[in-house]
Amino acid sequence: MAIELKWIGFDFGQCMMDPTGLRNFLVVGDVSKEIGEPELIEERIYKYRQLKERYGSFSAVKEGHRDEIMSYVFDGKEAAREIFSAKEQEHLLMGNGLEEALRYLKDEGIHLAVVAELKKTLGAMGADIVTRFLATKNLTHYFEELVTPQGRIDLRDGSIDLAYKGKTKEEGTLYDELVLALRKRGIEPREGAMVGDKPATDIIPAKKRGFITIQYTGYVDSVPHEADYRISDFLKLKELIRKKV
Repeated sequence: MAIELKWIGFDFGQCMMDPTGLRNFLVVGDVSKEIGEPELIEERIYKYRQLKERYGSFSAVKEGHRDEIMSYVFDGKEAAREIFSAKEQEHLLMGNGLEEALRYLKDEGIHLAVVAELKKTLGAMGADIVTRFLATKNLTHYFEELVTPQGRIDLRDGSIDLAYKGKTKEEGTLYDELVLALRKRGIEPREGAMVGDKPATDIIPAKKRGFITIQYTGYVDSVPHEADYRISDFLKLKELIRKKV
């Protein structure tokens, strides 16, 4: 039996964005060459690897510690910032079946949002890795909003709501704010779902607030988990979900 929903939030890193094709060290090398410092490539690759070991994954570094990529890996070289963002976008991929699933869900009339762990760089659309990714892959029009610990961007008009600022997925406070906002729109948590890969940020705290939880395992199969459903391909959402009327 299909789940009947009115709203779905999608995680970004290692979920919508599949980093399998991201050549992290190639990006570091390309940036170093473009700023005229090819002799520092090996040293910077080593520093980048240190950040990955410190925070657990390149995804964690990019989502929560991008300032350290610039300050530590690239020695605070401002010229590296835009070049790095442009180069990494060239290698980012979408999760399997994502766009077809989004098209189906939007056609069903379900409200769609990106609920990301972005902790830095919220500003004008296109100033952060999430909205750049959506624009580059021509996905922006499927979503109404981007919700992060830095605030909420309305992807239709670019306006920013700071009610979410300082609230996080792992602590659950961001989901608390989502519950309040959705109820004002006539949507109860049980009529919404969170799709993501990490139990600690996407599954457990969302489920505690009453959301249906769908764990995406197409890139990383995190266990143990408490998800209501598990999928390895976004196309499964077409079989699993329909709009609640």
